[in-house]
Amino acid sequence: MRTRPIPSSGELLPVVGLGTWLGFDVSPHGKALTERTSILRNLFESGGSVIDTSPMYGRAEAVVGRALADIDGFEPPFIATKVWTEGRRSGVQQMETSFRLLNVDMIDLMQIHNLLDWSTHLKTLRDWKDSGRVRYIGITHYTNAGLDLLCRIMEREPIDFVQCCYSIQEREAENRLLPLAADKGIAVLVNKPFGQGHLFRSVRNRSVPEIAKQLDCGSWAQFFLKFIIGHPAVTCVIPGTGRLQSIIDNVKAGSGALPDEMMQLRMLESWQAG
Repeated sequence: MRTRPIPSSGELLPVVGLGTWLGFDVSPHGKALTERTSILRNLFESGGSVIDTSPMYGRAEAVVGRALADIDGFEPPFIATKVWTEGRRSGVQQMETSFRLLNVDMIDLMQIHNLLDWSTHLKTLRDWKDSGRVRYIGITHYTNAGLDLLCRIMEREPIDFVQCCYSIQEREAENRLLPLAADKGIAVLVNKPFGQGHLFRSVRNRSVPEIAKQLDCGSWAQFFLKFIIGHPAVTCVIPGTGRLQSIIDNVKAGSGALPDEMMQLRMLESWQAG
């Protein structure tokens, strides 16, 4: 799988990871856990490492923690989670719970989820980064309405990561956030790459366009993901799934040819033509 550097450190990250919203909010036991363990194992076998989760995602952190305990033989994953509450004390308690559920002593990336009480948590995260409890700090939002505040924080605060929505359908991040991230040296994680399933509904009963062959795309999922990865400011895209077949498909977008700006325009035209 292709990799891209985290600008603040130069550390390389695989360009396709895994989001755990909905898909990992399942029982941390039995068949459901076994299936999610297989998903993570396939991610690692394919060269991926980024797992994005949150206390907001129900049982997802616990499921990730239990699944990882059953997997060995791979390099340690890059674990990203979030703080999603108000107040310093509540934030610390929630993050301590994340450490326990994920069964780790250090978290690679701690993000402020949807910017909730961001100025309070940012102070805590800076202290935790200095002490080695977290390696990177970031901010997130899942809607275009949050892009403006994300950018204002990026302009004045030293952060390592920003997470935003971006897809072939929702391209507002191209206007300001992605260029700003490139200018400021901030890594970008992309959520909602399939528009919460809307993109697949928009191409129902349509074959992947001929142009996909030039990009080594064998499915619409790979087509949509490669459009995102084609933007040079994007570090990693994190499609969420709880299905093994989906992760097998998604990770293939991380290898082979990638579109340049002109090819992205052709991809857009070909998607819109349907």
